[in-house]
Amino acid sequence: MATGAPDHTAKVEHVARKPRGRPAGSKNKPKPPIIITRDSANTLRAHAMEVTTGCDVGENLATFARRKQCGICVLSAAGHVTNVTLRQPATSSGTGPIVTLHGHFEILSLVGSVLPPPAPPGVSGLDIYLAGPQGQVVGGAITGPLIASGPVIIMAATFMNATFDRLPMEKDEPPPAISPIAARNQHMISVSDICGIPQNLLSNTNEIYTWATTRPLSKT
Repeated sequence: MATGAPDHTAKVEHVARKPRGRPAGSKNKPKPPIIITRDSANTLRAHAMEVTTGCDVGENLATFARRKQCGICVLSAAGHVTNVTLRQPATSSGTGPIVTLHGHFEILSLVGSVLPPPAPPGVSGLDIYLAGPQGQVVGGAITGPLIASGPVIIMAATFMNATFDRLPMEKDEPPPAISPIAARNQHMISVSDICGIPQNLLSNTNEIYTWATTRPLSKT
């Protein structure tokens, strides 16, 4: 009886390698668009304002800030005004004199800020430079009515928050430690929570004033 050796057939497996890279014809999936549904509280918004003839420029700006509950940074203005009351620059003897100018004047420059009440003392104020009919130039801080004798166009920016810093900063003062929850809510601190207190309690830096809410939150 003849016995033959078993025939073992070698099995060769071919493993197909996965090609590297992106398959032909594929592309990135489109990402959904980012839609901003509300402005940040720190956003500056540009405004072109027109004050009509016979109206007080400063009073109208203050009314706008109070009704809109926002701060106004006046950048420039163009137009004519009449009967201006200004405080001249201070002299060595103390505060500058207050003068009233009668007649019509052209606005060369109008800058300053207007904050709604309650606001820190000394923060709001407007400075103006005017050209007289004979070409003379006068200027100073506005301390009384500023009546428009024609349309006055004002370029301004409005804001909801203002950070109060007292300078110079102390060299050894460590940075304030703010918890994550307080950091998220810091822009919600009401200006009414920190106005009217003694000045020595306002020595800390980075105090935030806002007029967007009437309910003060705790500060850390």
